[in-house]
Amino acid sequence: MSIFTSSLANPDPGRPGVALVSISRLQSLCETVAPRYTGRARFFSVREGYGAAVTALQAYVDAGSVDVVLAAGSNGAYLRDNLSVPVVMVKVNGFDVLSAITRATTTWPRAQIGLVLHETISHELADLSAWLNVGLKQRAYRSIDEVRLAVNNLAAEGCRVIIGPGMACDLAQQAGLESVFLYSLGAVEEAFERSVELARVSRQKESKRVRLNTIVAHLRDGVAAFDDAGQLEAVNPAMLDLLGLDREQDVPAQLTRAVGPWLRETLEHDMPVEERIEQIGGRALIVNCVPIVEQGLRSGSVVTVQDALVAQRIDRSLRTSQRPKHLVARHHLDDLTGSSAALERVRRLARAGAAHDATVLLSGESGTGKELVAQGIHNASRRRGNPFVAFNCAALPEGLIESELFGHEEGAFTGARRGGKPGLFEIAHTGTIFLDEIGEMPAALQSRLLRVLQEREVMKLGAGRATPVDVRVIAATHRDLHALVEQGAFRADLYFRLNLLQIELPPLRERRGDVAQLARHLLNRSALQFGLSGAALERVLAFLTPLFEFYAWPGNVRELENLLARAAIYLSDSADVGGQDLQAVFPEFGRMRQTVAAVRGAVAQVHANGDAPVRHSPTREDVMHALEQAGGNRAAASRALGIGRTTLWRLMKD
Repeated sequence: MSIFTSSLANPDPGRPGVALVSISRLQSLCETVAPRYTGRARFFSVREGYGAAVTALQAYVDAGSVDVVLAAGSNGAYLRDNLSVPVVMVKVNGFDVLSAITRATTTWPRAQIGLVLHETISHELADLSAWLNVGLKQRAYRSIDEVRLAVNNLAAEGCRVIIGPGMACDLAQQAGLESVFLYSLGAVEEAFERSVELARVSRQKESKRVRLNTIVAHLRDGVAAFDDAGQLEAVNPAMLDLLGLDREQDVPAQLTRAVGPWLRETLEHDMPVEERIEQIGGRALIVNCVPIVEQGLRSGSVVTVQDALVAQRIDRSLRTSQRPKHLVARHHLDDLTGSSAALERVRRLARAGAAHDATVLLSGESGTGKELVAQGIHNASRRRGNPFVAFNCAALPEGLIESELFGHEEGAFTGARRGGKPGLFEIAHTGTIFLDEIGEMPAALQSRLLRVLQEREVMKLGAGRATPVDVRVIAATHRDLHALVEQGAFRADLYFRLNLLQIELPPLRERRGDVAQLARHLLNRSALQFGLSGAALERVLAFLTPLFEFYAWPGNVRELENLLARAAIYLSDSADVGGQDLQAVFPEFGRMRQTVAAVRGAVAQVHANGDAPVRHSPTREDVMHALEQAGGNRAAASRALGIGRTTLWRLMKD
């Protein structure tokens, strides 16, 4: 039973396929060696040469039956240049040549010998021929015609014995000469071993490639791979669908035109294109183009395309994950909009504080952006990338604050979570914890917070051992902590521990030069949300310009942001609001006029008396009346009463 199959299909896909190509005496050696490897490979015999062999082999390759071709001499070299599968050559070594020469000299003593070798002659052998006392002439060949010419030349030079490949031996016999076949059984065995192993590896690689393509084909994201010359190597159906390409047309050409700009940008700038939003065929797509680097060298690029709607669904899923949003600092110090001297001072102090791990105390009125500055300090510090945990000390009752900040062990109190719960200080380990409204912290917890700041360790409720923490503390308050210390409402030692680096954020009315710029920034950021056109945006800004210059902004940036949102809704292209309605929608204009009148009245009183007005001790009722007249502007009310803002604050509390 023959070990060779003539069918194009491999009857046993589990074994790799090897094609044995021989048009002469090499075939008998292959038939002798092949049975030893039938358990490791399937063998296909091809007895054509050169162009005819390529045609026959290509059918096997297209059918997926042949992984490696085994051949010899010029025939093998030709196949290697014209086939897409590896070609293993039967190699002639020095032992084969010497063995053939020995057989020739033993059989035909003193006969002139001609040696025909593929591609090059052996200069070392030429030097040895005199020492071996052998009359030896050599010729090299690269094609069938050169084999025939070599044999004829050697015969003309008196050679009676020809050593060479099968074709040279056949031509020698036709010319009446003796011949010795050059290839040995050992050389064929070595070639078989290499070809079978290479076929096994090739089959494994092909199996992995098919598996990978199958996986990629099932991806919802579009994927396309290109070599370093920009030629398409692989593409999945999702890419064609997302880009709206016609599968009946030239797909590589269409795809190259579609993704060519991204490939060129990646190549020219040596930087990946990441998460770029492109509008293609009425669909928003997220595009990435990343270079492929192998062993330190760029070998191509891979382009991925994702439907933006899918990304939105993924984003919604991520928002339901266990990690709270407050663990991430989203803002940077560059997000502080404005160029006033007061704001530049805040940036400068914040950057200086970010370079160290010292505790920072942020003070300022509500709405001035204390948490934004805290996040900016975190992102400018070496702790960026680690947790940023924000907690409002006025948001929970005293008992819950203690549990939230310091955590608790299982069974520490009725209703305690099974297994216990880490506190926010533990969650913020290696990162930053932001304690907002620190002035509202209950007195009983101030001592526990002080111990955390001093010892850098926390004691859970119900625990018998402290847990070390590495955390940076940023505290914030809108209250005068120094006054609270004087009143005994805040621990002095905690105040001095917190007040290491203090940054006071100016209210919006004290940096009026920034209001218009800040308003434009906030409105641009939310223009898409409210569907504002460019003309509508400018109309909103023009409408609110008087407020930018004269309004007291008691709610600071938060009030400005809310006012802009209200104006964007009522002054959009689709809104139909009359003048009377606008007066009701924007009462800030009325309060602005009251504030201006109060300030002008105070100034007129000063001028009327020549010097400062005669002071009297104002009462709380005087303070509240002045605040009402000034539209809530404490600075204007203080000036109108002739007292400082601290005194005003104390009278309000009284």
